[in-house]
Amino acid sequence: MASTYSQIYIHIIFSVKDREPLLKDNFRMEVFGYIRGILKNKGMRLLAVNGLEDHIHLFFSLKPKYTVSDLVREIKSNSSRFINNKRWLPKKFEWQAGFGAFTYSHSQIEAVSNFIINQETHHQNRGFENEYRLFLEKFNVDYKEEYCFG
Repeated sequence: MASTYSQIYIHIIFSVKDREPLLKDNFRMEVFGYIRGILKNKGMRLLAVNGLEDHIHLFFSLKPKYTVSDLVREIKSNSSRFINNKRWLPKKFEWQAGFGAFTYSHSQIEAVSNFIINQETHHQNRGFENEYRLFLEKFNVDYKEEYCFG
């Protein structure tokens, strides 16, 4: 086969180190734009991005030449550097180690995108930890509580 064709949709969730509320409203959208640029430069399309002060959701089409772990590592390291170089915060910004990755089908794009876009509404009744647990349980991911939020 001369070319590789794929349709891989990935929803990534990761949090600020110690889930500190550091992603402030006044610069959060600029961080999202920066992450969009990272993905675009790799030929991927960001379908939705949003989050609150303590975590972020990304939903994008993944190119098969990239591993999820390597891509998330690059997004986290470059966006941390971007935030720190902007000096928006009085302390060093860091993402927490680890992430959640969940796959979806083409028919679920709209629902997942809407869920991510409406994060503020979802979090009026549910905190990050409860939301994350629900994802792990929904996708039958074995996990140890002490490694998720420790």
